[in-house]
Amino acid sequence: MNTPRVGLRCDAGPQRGVGHLVRCLALGEEFLSRGARVQMFGTVAGVDWAADQLAARGIPRHPGPETPEELVETVRRHEVDVLVLDSYELDPAAAGAVRAAAVVTLAIVDGDTRGQDADLYLDQNFDTDLVVPAGRLLAGSAYALLRGEVLAARPAAARPAVPVDRPTVLAFFGGTDAAGAAPLLTEVLLSTGRPMALTVVAGRPDLADRLARLVPAPGQTLTVLPPTGRLPDLIAAADLVVSAAGTSTWELCCLGAPSALVCVVDNQRESYHRVVAAGLAAGLGDLPTLVADPTARAAAARTLDALLGSAQRRAALSQRAWSAVDGRGRARVVDAVLDTLRRSVERLC
Repeated sequence: MNTPRVGLRCDAGPQRGVGHLVRCLALGEEFLSRGARVQMFGTVAGVDWAADQLAARGIPRHPGPETPEELVETVRRHEVDVLVLDSYELDPAAAGAVRAAAVVTLAIVDGDTRGQDADLYLDQNFDTDLVVPAGRLLAGSAYALLRGEVLAARPAAARPAVPVDRPTVLAFFGGTDAAGAAPLLTEVLLSTGRPMALTVVAGRPDLADRLARLVPAPGQTLTVLPPTGRLPDLIAAADLVVSAAGTSTWELCCLGAPSALVCVVDNQRESYHRVVAAGLAAGLGDLPTLVADPTARAAAARTLDALLGSAQRRAALSQRAWSAVDGRGRARVVDAVLDTLRRSVERLC
């Protein structure tokens, strides 16, 4: 088989976030390590960090075709052998159109195929029960897609129970924090009154301005950072991480980070409840309820207070999370894709 040519169809932006792009970057890295040629088709607007991630990996970027017909024309023009589709907005008929053009398709989904007809479906969410045709599903956290920076920071074991008087806490809510969760959750963290060294990643300048107006209590410090490529290192150094229940959940698990999650958007809800029920992270509730209900904020503060005060609770979360995601997911996915491509080529010969 000749050198595979792989296309990544995804988008990133202030409202879309960067989760789709981050997943595709992880796959792109793995394909590149196998000698494949990788290029991205899509929009990266207003998120410099995401564009820099592509450039650093040498992955060229092209405008994203929107219709099935445009996508078929694009994959033919670029002689793409494999197309990865990761979008909630793209016409679901695109996958079937590309597949009919003899291009192997991998649809990355979150609990819903949206009617796509793909060669393979990947749902990396914990304990997913997605139903697709036999032999086409890659399901569960064993297939979690993680970037090289995360894999390099994975510890050899889960965190031990080490008491600290002033825990280091990291809070971030996706690459752009499109829902604006950071100020509210920062207020909830500070309301515990616990001593802490808190670092918050502000996805947008307006959120950074709101965070700058918060006043920590005695024994508390608050540092605000812009989006950064140093996130895996910051996670590894934190005693507790507070985050949205999106793509970063699997990064937190792989790194064995004791975490508390917030369900920020509807498509996170099912995975959020499963992760919390399995004890991989503590649950703080969903963002709209936290915004509207002081009782919900008080309950979230109690959960955070208990974690900040108990090294044993944090260590238990770390052990379960670290064991659930071993970091080899992207290799398993690429193995399956390349095997599908090989069989496709053999059928055509």
